[in-house]
Amino acid sequence: MMMRQRGLTLIELVVSMVIIGIAVVGILKVMEITTRHSADPMIQHQAVAIAEAYLEEILTKSYDAGPGTGTRDQFDDVDDYRNLPDTVVRDQFGNAIAGLGDYAVTVAIADTALDGVNVKRVDVTVTHSTLVNMTITGYRADY
Repeated sequence: MMMRQRGLTLIELVVSMVIIGIAVVGILKVMEITTRHSADPMIQHQAVAIAEAYLEEILTKSYDAGPGTGTRDQFDDVDDYRNLPDTVVRDQFGNAIAGLGDYAVTVAIADTALDGVNVKRVDVTVTHSTLVNMTITGYRADY
């Protein structure tokens, strides 16, 4: 009894290699995109933490204690932070924080009123070389 041989033709082999090649390229592309953006959540989380720290520091100061002078550790009211540009993230004493050199912070303060109460709107914007600006806002009331 003669057994019939089974196998693949050359055309079938070439077609399957092309299909497998396309699939591998697609998988590698997805992995490359995922790897490239894997640090984004960490950068965003750090930016939020920095912005919240600045906002908390500012909002704990008095509404208005008169014209401010001096260094950051001498700031005693919200207006002292007006137009504060920190090209390097700093603590409340003005010391640069190691490891956060890629971030920059700006503070904008605007006088406004909410329901007849004088408030200062505080916008803290944190930027990073690979992140669009992230801004958080808080209000300090004159009570």
